[in-house]
Amino acid sequence: MCDNMIIKQLSVFLENKVGRLNHVAEILGNAGINMTAFSVADNSDFGILRVIVHEPEKAKEILKENKFAVSLTDVICLRIGNKPGSLSAVLKILEKEGIYIEYMYAFSEGTNANIVIRPDKLPEALKALKDNNIGMLVSDMIQ
Repeated sequence: MCDNMIIKQLSVFLENKVGRLNHVAEILGNAGINMTAFSVADNSDFGILRVIVHEPEKAKEILKENKFAVSLTDVICLRIGNKPGSLSAVLKILEKEGIYIEYMYAFSEGTNANIVIRPDKLPEALKALKDNNIGMLVSDMIQ
């Protein structure tokens, strides 16, 4: 396990047109960059692809070279038990500290769930989670 729950997430702005998401996946794949987690949100004009990769700085540069608007954001990644009530326990800790969740996404693997959280107060959220012994990021998620 890593000592740090903070990881870099790419945010890629996509035009709402056929093939744009595939274009990103193809560019990253051709560069040997694996997407280990992602989420897509959209509105009528554009979409936002939020993605975790093993080489975020390299991915950012490659996407910029291919004319994508892209930024890096610090997010918290947790591994918790994949059982009823686990997510609520984490969110309750953050709620108690007055921390707002801007967005989050998750996926599960057997007995574990991996959660990516973008809180409004990153340092406070990190401290609250560590103080409550919430599961740390596992290094294999971003490698």
